[in-house]
Amino acid sequence: MSCGCTSKLKDGKDIVDHVKSKGKENFAPTVAHEIRCECGETFILETVIMNCPKCEMTYAVTPCGSDDKNNIKLAGIKYS
Repeated sequence: MSCGCTSKLKDGKDIVDHVKSKGKENFAPTVAHEIRCECGETFILETVIMNCPKCEMTYAVTPCGSDDKNNIKLAGIKYS
């Protein structure tokens, strides 16, 4: 991530907490990535923090790193 967030954020929970602290949780990612959840559901990541519509696993990415699907991390079921 170009802003240097990657080195500071260890996992998906850290990403959620960081993005929410900046008030950017409703931002759209640079690329609307297709996510294949662990539960088997496939959905489009429409915001940088989003839950799977089936199992509610939380996926998170920083806005500045949202162009790369590899930066999207799991944060846990209904993590907020």
